[in-house]
Amino acid sequence: MSHLLVHSGGEDSCGCVVRVTPESANWRYVGFAVHKLARHKLLTKNASEQETCIVILSGKVNFLTLNDEGREVRFDDVGERNSVFDPMSPYAIYVPAGIEYQIESITPAEIALCTAPGDASAEVRLITPQQISVEQRGQGSNSRLVRNILPENERAESLLIAEVITPSGNWSSYPPHKHDTDNLPQESALEETYYHRLNPPQGFAFQRVYTDDLSVDETMTVVDGDVVMVPEGYHPVGVPHGYDLYYLNVMAGPKRAWVFANDPEHDWIAKQ
Repeated sequence: MSHLLVHSGGEDSCGCVVRVTPESANWRYVGFAVHKLARHKLLTKNASEQETCIVILSGKVNFLTLNDEGREVRFDDVGERNSVFDPMSPYAIYVPAGIEYQIESITPAEIALCTAPGDASAEVRLITPQQISVEQRGQGSNSRLVRNILPENERAESLLIAEVITPSGNWSSYPPHKHDTDNLPQESALEETYYHRLNPPQGFAFQRVYTDDLSVDETMTVVDGDVVMVPEGYHPVGVPHGYDLYYLNVMAGPKRAWVFANDPEHDWIAKQ
């Protein structure tokens, strides 16, 4: 199995089914975990020196923390989707570093914890579906739907987060592009995780990660619940006919900017 591919597994005592840490990925910035919570399950976390964006993938939860004055900050009944493939954007909650918080599942819920280095200068805030911009990218068999959960124009220290629906038979993150060089304004350096889901769930998709010199060149078969780590290189994704693909992207790096470079061999596709 590729060292860039992480399979989901059985739930631990906190409901975690897949986890990537900077230590396990051998990088500096991005952390990612998915928790599947039974009804009325309580999850307590401390953001420590990392900012966190909690994405409610499905189900409904309550959120509780304390502000600097010791007063409760609550967001109740957060979440609307039954599936990541429901035709709506998710709810999310931004939590700055140094905050302890609790999540209680009102219904069975699936949540993603997206983390990166941060400080305590921001405030806890709820991100509603109405605040999330939605765009259609590409054309033909390269078209996909993008929901910008935590884009550059929304406050955060390091995190950039989006989710993408790639329809049956289509490609995305295509033409192949990379963001592994700290050379702004031409390109930014961002680590990235892809959390993949498929509909129907028995499907599969393909993701290739490769560098110009092919010192990294991995093509992976991904199934429902897999995480692909992209430390460097180009990283296109394709899904076969009959299955729709969802993925949640988490990016972070030394500068909070998403500036990518297309593979020169395939850049002509973007200019059609």
